[in-house]
Amino acid sequence: MSKVLRILMLSLVMVCWFSIANASAFRIGDQGDEVAGIQGELANLGYDVVADGAFGPATAAAIKEFQRSRGLSVDGLVGDSTYRALMGRSIPEVSRGSNYISRRVIQSSLQYVGVPYVFGGTSPNGFDCSGYVSYVFANAGISLPRTADAQYEVGSPVSYGDLIPGDLVFFSTYDYGVSHVGIYLGNGNFINASSSRGVAVDSLSSSYWSSCYVGARRVL
Repeated sequence: MSKVLRILMLSLVMVCWFSIANASAFRIGDQGDEVAGIQGELANLGYDVVADGAFGPATAAAIKEFQRSRGLSVDGLVGDSTYRALMGRSIPEVSRGSNYISRRVIQSSLQYVGVPYVFGGTSPNGFDCSGYVSYVFANAGISLPRTADAQYEVGSPVSYGDLIPGDLVFFSTYDYGVSHVGIYLGNGNFINASSSRGVAVDSLSSSYWSSCYVGARRVL
């Protein structure tokens, strides 16, 4: 199968996934009337937020301040407890299809299939695993640490059964602890820059990757 055809097929899978997958919290990248309502309530409480319907870093920072003031878990996500405290009602269904940043990350990641592996590489001329992940996320406006073990310390932990596209998946390959990272695509697949194949799509359930899987983090 040609590289172009593989990328096209993966892109179609991602479009379908984003149209049906749901999450339990509003987060950076979400858009819509519900986000505008959250922002409006924050503004009414005196936080420096514009009710433009786009959940960006400023909104996340305001949410953290609000959570801290109410004794809630400070994560910048508007889950049920934060939504109830802010809006006075239960959180509605949150569609991940509205997360344009997640879509941008996935679409960007697929552009580099076939790029060779280069130890220490951080550009389309050649990537190592964490250099590839940090480059893709930077294209979407998200800054990540340079190394896989440092990337494992950001965001929030995600169980295997709750993975959604855009989550980071981590492995212990050549050394004790986290030494490899990739980007989850959905349907059990992830994309990564491996020393043997360069940037490629692999299955989490394969014998090799399942044996060295460590965990996942959500940064979007």
